[in-house]
Amino acid sequence: MFHIYRGYELVESYHNMRMGRRFHPSGRFKKSVQAFFVLLVTLLLWNLPTEWYGISGLTVVQQRIIAIFAFATLMWVLEVVSSWATSVAIIGMLLLFCSDSGIKWMCDADQVGTLLSYKSVMATFADPVIMLFIGGFILAIAATKTGLDAQLAKVLLKPFGTRSENVLLGFILITGLFSMFVSNTATAAMMLTFLTPVFRQLPPEGKGRIAMALSIPLAANLGGMGTPIGTPPNTIALKYLNDPDGLNMQLGFGEWMLFMTPLVILLLLVGWWLLKTLFPFSQKTVVLEIEGEMKRDAHTYIVIATFFLTVALWLLDSVTGINSYTVALVPFVIFALTGVITKRDLEQINWSVIWMVAGGFALGYGLNASGLAANAVASIPFAHFSPLLILLLGGIICYLLSNFISNSATAALLMPILAVVCSAMGSKLDAIGGTPTVLIGVAVAASSAMVLPISTPPNALAYATNLVQQRDMSKMGLIMGLLAMLLGYAMLYLLGTLHLL
Repeated sequence: MFHIYRGYELVESYHNMRMGRRFHPSGRFKKSVQAFFVLLVTLLLWNLPTEWYGISGLTVVQQRIIAIFAFATLMWVLEVVSSWATSVAIIGMLLLFCSDSGIKWMCDADQVGTLLSYKSVMATFADPVIMLFIGGFILAIAATKTGLDAQLAKVLLKPFGTRSENVLLGFILITGLFSMFVSNTATAAMMLTFLTPVFRQLPPEGKGRIAMALSIPLAANLGGMGTPIGTPPNTIALKYLNDPDGLNMQLGFGEWMLFMTPLVILLLLVGWWLLKTLFPFSQKTVVLEIEGEMKRDAHTYIVIATFFLTVALWLLDSVTGINSYTVALVPFVIFALTGVITKRDLEQINWSVIWMVAGGFALGYGLNASGLAANAVASIPFAHFSPLLILLLGGIICYLLSNFISNSATAALLMPILAVVCSAMGSKLDAIGGTPTVLIGVAVAASSAMVLPISTPPNALAYATNLVQQRDMSKMGLIMGLLAMLLGYAMLYLLGTLHLL
């Protein structure tokens, strides 16, 4: 979807690098061994005697779902194939082997237990959360198509003047703002392009260029925490928190922003201070030259008006009664009817992310609808677990995994499990601020993982400029990641214990 964005060549290079590494001849044998290992583990779990699991009343369908869950975990962690391809496989396996439209001799409800509804499995691709993703993508595409993004960057950066440290602050805050509503990859590519003339002005022997280059991934990663659409883990957390058949907490878009946006601003300011301290500028002034003009036509003004309308509706969802998922379709409807978005533009939606998330939702549906979650709750003494242990394990596992694999895949794996655990623990979680502390904490941990160039696409893009060494990125990523988790969890605990969340 990124060819419409400024800096697309950086994104293209990043994807080519990942594909080249994955399918290089020297790596094919390794991938083949990994694929065989995944197949072996999946078949073993699929065919073990049900009593070996220690879960009372475990049915054949539930056992198959355990095997599919293990398959998904290993495929996502090892990255045997692309994350979205694993998700497609998950949905296909659930339909073929666990649903009422599955293979006839393998899906006899009398013999294998309660089957999943094939319509419900397929409906995970049209989950309301998916509509939220699509609405965010549509807004981003329209803003770029009309040149509104470049114009906003010009206008918003102008007040920061020409002092190097202030320009750095401007790029951090504007990147953070953009990444609340636009893909962090697209935001990073665009802002790094705007920084190119700044890099040329700064002396090679100084550290200012390192600060500027690192500011973009740092702000893009942290900024995504600010809204439910800022990054996929946020939206996944919102799905499980608001699920009418689950936790049903009715957490709105505006409520999310009310507590997360101040956290993001604080973290961005801390990041700015750290960057200018660790990588001081030797040249005290720089001149900004941002290319690109906003189109002065009816479509542009429609996009501007629709953007403000959409954000207002998101923020006022508790007043209007229109939930954030329905609001996400408002820009889609307006842009489609007015011709701002055409059928060609729809091809630019990041469908791979949507498939990735849908596969995670299908797994969550399978856990609940098959009765596996209920059986696990009855058989495993979750009520006796330490709330602090659950909180720490969820955050640490998510942080570690997200530094090496997609944070969307990590969230898709952990959220359904933690939602079941939180449901079983009930009021015991009040000691740490309640269920939101655990689930939103996982989303915070996912966005905090930015130690390596491979941790997030913005990191890889900044590293590709050849201005940043891995040790510099790791140092900033580790410090800011731990600070983000510490402050994020502290805020969630405080809000939870005060019953403000």
